[in-house]
Amino acid sequence: MKKFSLLAAAAVTSVSLTGIAKAADLPQRPTYKAAPIAAPMMYNWSGFYLGANGGYGWSNQCIDVTAINGIGGIFAEGCNSKGGGIIGGQFGYRWQAGQLVYGLEAQGDWANLRNSRASLQNPANTFKSTLNGLGLFTGQIGYAANEALFYVKGGAAVGSQNFALINNVTGTGLAFANRTRWGGVVGVGFEYGFSPNWTAGIEYDYLWRVNESNTFPTPSLGPIASITTNTKTDANLLALRVNYKFGY
Repeated sequence: MKKFSLLAAAAVTSVSLTGIAKAADLPQRPTYKAAPIAAPMMYNWSGFYLGANGGYGWSNQCIDVTAINGIGGIFAEGCNSKGGGIIGGQFGYRWQAGQLVYGLEAQGDWANLRNSRASLQNPANTFKSTLNGLGLFTGQIGYAANEALFYVKGGAAVGSQNFALINNVTGTGLAFANRTRWGGVVGVGFEYGFSPNWTAGIEYDYLWRVNESNTFPTPSLGPIASITTNTKTDANLLALRVNYKFGY
């Protein structure tokens, strides 16, 4: 009986070891790992860009006659605001650090900002001026929310301005001048990158110039050989912009 029990135990042990060996020979169940979540691509605002702009501008001009034939006196001629179209281009460079974007830009525009007013001292005469060219040289700082960029800018502005005094009855020009005048500019804008290389946006700029005094010869005014005026011109620009950004 004891011999039979030992044989039975040996048989059970053999079967168990055989099952374990077969189980060890089976291939292991593969383990699966979740695919990594791709980080969203951030829009790259760094690089050189070249573009075009167009829109509308309006200027406010004030004139005071401060001397006639060199004899001083203040004759206020008042202020007037008029508008017109602008069109031009810009180029610059931006570099991005995180969500902050820094830039430098030069912009040039043809303008048609005409302004006129009848003289308060002599209503038979009209002061006319045209701001026909603008240049902006600015620095920028902005905040990028992926494809969207909000920025502010500021720097120097230069304008080409024609000035004339016209007799309303005869149409005779009594005084003419052309001046290139410097001032300052501040602005704010929004730009959106609708492809890796193309962006579009809108921008508002305010240009100002300090008072400037000029003396104009007036040979057609008979005894009045010259007049001296103090002028001040401010301009507001609202423009749509399209840029091509080089690189990716």
